[in-house]
Amino acid sequence: MDIIIDNSASFPIYEQLRNQIRDQIINDVLAYDEQLPSIRVLAKDLSISIMTVKKAYDALEEEGFIVTRQGKGSFVAEKNENVAREIVQKQMEEHMEAVVAIAKDHGIEKEDIMAMLDVLFGGDKWIESH
Repeated sequence: MDIIIDNSASFPIYEQLRNQIRDQIINDVLAYDEQLPSIRVLAKDLSISIMTVKKAYDALEEEGFIVTRQGKGSFVAEKNENVAREIVQKQMEEHMEAVVAIAKDHGIEKEDIMAMLDVLFGGDKWIESH
C-alpha cells in the first residue's frame, strides 16, 4: 500500500491517510477482504502517531470502506458502488470548480467549457468552432 504524507498540506494527516486508502479501495488497488497493515505497523512505517492511523481507520470504517475483525485486524469491506460513485463525483466537482474559476478569470464562456468537454468525451464541436 503506497501512502504519501505531506506534512505541509493544509489538511490533517489522518485525512490524507483516509483519502489515500479510500481512493485505493475505490480504484481497486486494494481488493475486497484484503488485510490492511495494523495500526501500529502503519504508524511506524509512516512515522506518524498511532492515534492518527486509528482516527483514519475509524473514519474509513464509519464510511463503510473497511471492517475491523476483533483480534484479526482491518480489512477492505465489500465495495459500495453508490458511495464510491458519490465520492468520485465530489472529487470531479472540486476539479470543475477550479476549471470554472480559471475560465471566469479569463473570460471564457460556459459554452466554450461545454464544447471542450464534448471534445474530451469524443466529439469535435470545440475544434469546429475555433
